[in-house]
Amino acid sequence: MAVVVPRRIAEELQKRGIDAESLIIDYLARLLELDPEATAQSHLELALRYLEEGKRLIEKDPAQSSEKLYKAAEESVKALAIYLNLKEILEDVEKNGRWSVARLEKAVVKISQKLGSQFRSWWDTAWALHVWGFHEAKLDTEDVRMRLLDIESIVLEAQKIIEGDKQTTKPMRRNQ
Repeated sequence: MAVVVPRRIAEELQKRGIDAESLIIDYLARLLELDPEATAQSHLELALRYLEEGKRLIEKDPAQSSEKLYKAAEESVKALAIYLNLKEILEDVEKNGRWSVARLEKAVVKISQKLGSQFRSWWDTAWALHVWGFHEAKLDTEDVRMRLLDIESIVLEAQKIIEGDKQTTKPMRRNQ
């Protein structure tokens, strides 16, 4: 089922830097009183879709690819925060009605404490794609491509944790 957001609302969401799909997932999960695992799975599904879209765009549009890959990492962080029940962060998100950069960063720190510092490094790569690849449009195809493995690692680590080892084939990359 595809949902079409009216243009004026879509423009306002974009102006405010709000991802409509992620916001809808969170809103519907609360409305339907979904369990945390189903909500985490929904964010993971969105992360996987963004990852594939980002890969497809690397050659023809590095800026849009950068943003899709960042969104894949962002949705993975949200999924893990929900799945790992990072209560303080989730309560703050609930109180404020949405995720913010500060809340994402706090979640990354907490997740890194559980999974290892490599997770934080992968997130830093995602942030570089968001800022330098998308907002500043300074990264070319090769720059984006060389960062892809870190984004895949974040998404696959989230998938491994949320769905279990049977779903992933790549091991978590460690500091090299």
